[in-house]
Amino acid sequence: MKKIKRLLRFSLFLLTVFCLAFLVTGSAAIFRPAFFDSLPKMQEARRLIFLRDAVAERVRQRERYVTIDEMPDSLLDAVVAVEDSRFYSHCGFDPEAIARATLVNLQYGRIEEGASTITQQLAKNLFLSDEQSLDRKLEEALLSLDLEMHYSKDEILELYLNTIYFGSGFYGIHEASVGYFGREPHELDLPETSMLAGIPNAPSVYSPYVDFMLAKKRQIVVLDAMVRTGCITESVAESAKIKPLYFAH
Repeated sequence: MKKIKRLLRFSLFLLTVFCLAFLVTGSAAIFRPAFFDSLPKMQEARRLIFLRDAVAERVRQRERYVTIDEMPDSLLDAVVAVEDSRFYSHCGFDPEAIARATLVNLQYGRIEEGASTITQQLAKNLFLSDEQSLDRKLEEALLSLDLEMHYSKDEILELYLNTIYFGSGFYGIHEASVGYFGREPHELDLPETSMLAGIPNAPSVYSPYVDFMLAKKRQIVVLDAMVRTGCITESVAESAKIKPLYFAH
């Protein structure tokens, strides 16, 4: 049974690589020799895989590292709902999201929609740059698959929330919690966690210190996503939308 699961995972990985080629370069690129030449050029990704545990441990050793047990459930639910609703069911990348983004991007002839999962974003945060290229996307997919095979979903989410950028110079959930609200992460309530969960999508835009109205609109998107995924009821969401927010600055 384990061998079958591994075979299915590998097959899904190959399919995802194919779709990523479409997503990043357009359909014509996969028929050029350059695409096939790029496949064996994964030495850097393989090298980074060997450093995986050391890099993760270095993150965990940070003075303000926050374990998942110290984070409120509303924060975890909000992040998953708005960033990667199928986080707990996919194997590092979301074929449905990739297929949707591929069709949209082919339609427009440029990158209009992304399909990165929380695992992919963590792989990028830990190991990669923001470069948009086929090689980088292939490295990201390979590293994401490796993370999923070696860490639990909770470990991945925990590392993600401790490394993601929350805007206004705040990296990780502890800096964001104290920097925006002057409170420890475990003290945050739903209006605050839903505000924070909306920022990483576009930190320079959705930081409430940059544009409060845009941040508020994004918070509403997060709360609506939590309703759709069954995390909270509509009445709880509506109450959170109108509750005042008090910032540290």
